[in-house]
Amino acid sequence: MAVLKVATCQFPVSADIGSNLRYIKRQMGLAQRAGARVVHFPEGSLSGYAGTDFESFADFDWDRLHDATVEVAEHAHRLQVWAVLGSAHRTSNAHKPHNSSYVVDDSGQIAERYDKRFCSGGPDERSGDLAHYTPGDHFSVWTIDGVSCGALICYDYRFPELYREYKKLGVQLMFHSFHAAHASAERIAEVGKAIGPEFKKLNRAATHTYPGITMPAAMTTAAACNHVWISCPNSSAPQSCWAAFLVRADGVTTGRLRRNVPGVLVSSVDTEQELYDSTAPWRERAMGGVLHSGTLASYGCS
Repeated sequence: MAVLKVATCQFPVSADIGSNLRYIKRQMGLAQRAGARVVHFPEGSLSGYAGTDFESFADFDWDRLHDATVEVAEHAHRLQVWAVLGSAHRTSNAHKPHNSSYVVDDSGQIAERYDKRFCSGGPDERSGDLAHYTPGDHFSVWTIDGVSCGALICYDYRFPELYREYKKLGVQLMFHSFHAAHASAERIAEVGKAIGPEFKKLNRAATHTYPGITMPAAMTTAAACNHVWISCPNSSAPQSCWAAFLVRADGVTTGRLRRNVPGVLVSSVDTEQELYDSTAPWRERAMGGVLHSGTLASYGCS
């Protein structure tokens, strides 16, 4: 099967697992009725996002999260859809949890789990994600109806090496989950001012923030340079830096939701569609370490 219908979802992710669960189940139903085969949710969509939606994992209700995860899996089985679900994964030792995407198949089983590899923060691991999460150490690849899929999470986008490695693994469709939201209007204005109001016309992002400018551009580049489709959900909790969208393998955005508003974007991913790919003749060579095109000039030494 070359065409896969993907639902890229957004809702106001919060610290309330019950509220998150209700949004997730409702949007899974909407997506299934629209013909989607897989439903993709933002980073931390079930658990909430530590450091943003809640202060820390101290006194976190892990039993409630487990029960909610089971509910999502049962709902996926009931609807006969796959789900890519942002959550926290509790480690079995003294380490901090992982920031994870669970891949739930249409039988209600967890088929794969990706743990965010590049957690934001400083080397002392006391700021950003690293204050709350332990980074992962592996790529995650799975297949849905013949389409090879992979996963990344938010800050991973700053490291294009990850996309190159997924391309080497034969991935055709990336599920890249984000949570760049729940920011105050004052914070948005502060960051915009730091960028420089004189550059506003040159950076027409939905919000004039660093991720609002760089992330959509990076997804366009990652799609076009690696010839992969990319689903990009984000939390819609105001203020959100951008709305969820999907990028075709040639770098063209084919659909986008409204910022700060819950929604479900259903897109047809056709991995056999003939699309523009200017890097195709040389990509394999470049990934193999041959960093030039064509035949080099040969010069003798005298």
